[in-house]
Amino acid sequence: MTPLPHPDPRTPFFDSIADAWDGWHDLPALEAKLAELFERFGVQPDEHVVDVGCGTGNLTLALLARLGSRGRVTALDISPSMLARAALKTTDTRVSWHEASADRLPLPDATCDRILCFSAWPHFDRPDNVVVEFNRALRPGGFAHILHLIAKEKVNRIHGAAHPSVHADRLPPVGEVAALFSANGFRVIETEDNASRYLLSARKEPAT
Repeated sequence: MTPLPHPDPRTPFFDSIADAWDGWHDLPALEAKLAELFERFGVQPDEHVVDVGCGTGNLTLALLARLGSRGRVTALDISPSMLARAALKTTDTRVSWHEASADRLPLPDATCDRILCFSAWPHFDRPDNVVVEFNRALRPGGFAHILHLIAKEKVNRIHGAAHPSVHADRLPPVGEVAALFSANGFRVIETEDNASRYLLSARKEPAT
């Protein structure tokens, strides 16, 4: 994998926790929750889905279980160690792993059906650039989802107590993120911002 052209200061931190990451989560419960959400989102068997900030690959594995033989996943992360852990979990040829950032997706224009960003949104320095990049990579009518399975307040407490490189990484009220998508060619379909979940789903508007 080609290293990032502009290294992210968070990368050493995420590399350092890659081996411990899965032990901090109930993976069977996570898989079940993600499967329910894929049904809710209407993920189709033949979609090309992008997993932005894939970490150790748990969302990607859940997607592979949902997708059919023609479906595929482009999974990316800024942490080589996270990607290495993820790649050890499957030899499925429907997934490709990339060391890449959310504002430089390794895709041509208008070539993916859906972008999922799970537990990664606070770590983007320029979320406006990320939304523009999502719009570029998605086909007209494609979907973007921002997802955390805990409240934003808990996300922000965790980051505030973690490594200095992520102290300032805050998850804003979902209305702020919705406004960003609406201003950049998306129609916001639904949002949640409560004690158990943070969610935004948006659809790229077809060109007029």
